[in-house]
Amino acid sequence: MRRREVDVFNYYDDMGPGKGNCTWGAGILAHRGPCTKEELGRSVSQAEVDAEFARKVAQAERIVRINVTSQALTQGQFDALVSLTFNAGQRGASGTFDLVDSGDMKGAAANIAKMIKVTVNGKKVVARGLISRRTEEAAPFLEANQTAAPATTK
Repeated sequence: MRRREVDVFNYYDDMGPGKGNCTWGAGILAHRGPCTKEELGRSVSQAEVDAEFARKVAQAERIVRINVTSQALTQGQFDALVSLTFNAGQRGASGTFDLVDSGDMKGAAANIAKMIKVTVNGKKVVARGLISRRTEEAAPFLEANQTAAPATTK
């Protein structure tokens, strides 16, 4: 996940100036909607980025463990769900959790793969950066003959 998230040491609008959501650090959502002028002037340190990224990943891991209880996951599946949860939030990942928990791994992969749109200025648009991310997150649910074992935390 860390290689997907570039460290930015200030607040920025994730879809370009005045578009998307106010974000900082390693893809950390500050709030929905563009940053204020004051936020755009706010800088953050490497230590702040590292600490908040670690906190958000741990939170995403807990959310996955709470929401997927009926199926054993491979480490790749667990990691993919953590990445999805980090990026889309618990509510955004909930449909995928339901599919995984019911054992519909192909359905989960399809659901992940279609999650490539974001709202910008009130319109749904394809976020090009999400296409490869979602393909990567969906892949562990498509791999045949996986031997699932309880996932561990990395």
